[in-house]
Amino acid sequence: MFSALFEYQFLQYAFIVIVLSSIVCGIAGNLIIEKKMLMISGGLAHTAYGGIGLAYFLEFDPMLGAFFFSLCSALFIAFLYKKSHVSHDIFIALFWALGMALGVIFIGLIPDYTPNIEAYLFGNLLTVSKTDVWAMFGLAVFIVLSVFAFYKDWQVFLFDEEFARLQGIAVTFYHYFLYVLVTLCIILLIRVVGIILVLALLSAPAASAALCMRSFKGRIVVSVLFSFLFGFSGLWLSYVLDISSGACIVVFAFCFYSALLGIMRNRA
Repeated sequence: MFSALFEYQFLQYAFIVIVLSSIVCGIAGNLIIEKKMLMISGGLAHTAYGGIGLAYFLEFDPMLGAFFFSLCSALFIAFLYKKSHVSHDIFIALFWALGMALGVIFIGLIPDYTPNIEAYLFGNLLTVSKTDVWAMFGLAVFIVLSVFAFYKDWQVFLFDEEFARLQGIAVTFYHYFLYVLVTLCIILLIRVVGIILVLALLSAPAASAALCMRSFKGRIVVSVLFSFLFGFSGLWLSYVLDISSGACIVVFAFCFYSALLGIMRNRA
């Protein structure tokens, strides 16, 4: 595959996307785990399916539809979480189901045509285009700058919201902005592992890094490296076996985390 990487443009695009998604996963995955937002991320990923179905029905870019649906759902869930006494797990479950249901309905309403949505459900790195690469690059740069430009505020907000409020940090702004960042990460990762598997790629690298590192910065750096390892290994396996790249990445990530967890427990 290494020689093919220099020969085929679609593999070069896939490699660039792996690098970009690794950086994003290393940063966002740790934010999400620290704020205990894994299930929220899964719910938002599945609401994207409704946007994809709407986009096919109205004939515009499916990724724009996914972004619109996920962002609206994220902001609404964030609002309800702040204003309602009802458990946010209920809202997550409802939006999760609603997004999938609307996607099925919209696609079912398309006359005489059934779009191929497998790449959006399970990801396919080998179909990434130049436009996808530039869009993901823009998203990745925005996410990185948004986190590291205000790193100290993020660090305080993540670990103690009450203390952050006393320090004059705009806690409400960071609350909503975190949901926006999660949405952007999901949109970026849909092309890598798909809607159904995106939760694994957001959690596995950060969870693996947490077994090795104590400091937050250390976990971010190691998460990026682990995410790249998972992505490149999955790409290589999918290229050799001609199977879904997203599924290969997730299986490799699961096996790696399980093995690392066993090693760390034996050491203890």
